[in-house]
Amino acid sequence: MAKRVFFSTSAAKLEGGVSLVQGASRGIGLEFVRQLLQTRETGHVVATCRNPDSATDLLKLKRDYVDRLNILPLDVTNESTIEAAATAIRDTYGCLNLLINASGILSIPNLLQPETTLSKVEKSSLLLTYEVNAIGPILVVKHMWPFLKVGGGTGTERVVAVVANISARVSSIGDNGLGGWHSYRASKTALNQLTKTISVEFARKKDPISCILLHPGTVDTDLSKPFQRNVPPEKLFTREFSVQKLLNIIDNTKRSDNGKFFAWDSTEIPW
Repeated sequence: MAKRVFFSTSAAKLEGGVSLVQGASRGIGLEFVRQLLQTRETGHVVATCRNPDSATDLLKLKRDYVDRLNILPLDVTNESTIEAAATAIRDTYGCLNLLINASGILSIPNLLQPETTLSKVEKSSLLLTYEVNAIGPILVVKHMWPFLKVGGGTGTERVVAVVANISARVSSIGDNGLGGWHSYRASKTALNQLTKTISVEFARKKDPISCILLHPGTVDTDLSKPFQRNVPPEKLFTREFSVQKLLNIIDNTKRSDNGKFFAWDSTEIPW
């Protein structure tokens, strides 16, 4: 007979809930961790990244919020690290109320650059961006799903747990009038489709989870820095501004928002 596994529901009553930010060592992910800790008096945050020992800013936050912040190693290209993080969350909390997948790649010096023309598309670039931007986040959702079902909205002001996958407006097929950036666009479009598909499954199973996609705008981070030259100043957002707007969307997410794609200003983006 197969061994049955049970999860503790007592942790789901933790005041403020339990939030997981995947891709938290810098940029938008780090800012999500900072605001979840600084703007809320209660609640636990699990921050994951590939190399916690070198995540200087995360470690500083840990010193300030030793009882509320837990830092775990997780590499979206290595599923065993996702499984290990899931085990740690099960053993420590038993539940989740929020999962933010914030990791993503656009360019890597001497390895990956957004393609301006079809002739520059390479198989290695396509595979790498798909692995990090689409496959990895969905594997994280897969392994955290049991804890999101247990957590739901308990301990928060929502009635559902939220999966928030960070996408981008350039992933929209209907909004694509410029072309280019083949690997990045396609990987984020794949993330959108995968998120939409799991949102349908969660709804059919009546799980207390809403899956949404978020476009943060053009944010002043390491990811966008090489491409900011032609961005008007009023359209280049600070991390603080963008994450504040995105958290407002997350905090107000309802069951009926399951499977939707929102921009930072709460408007829906066409698929």
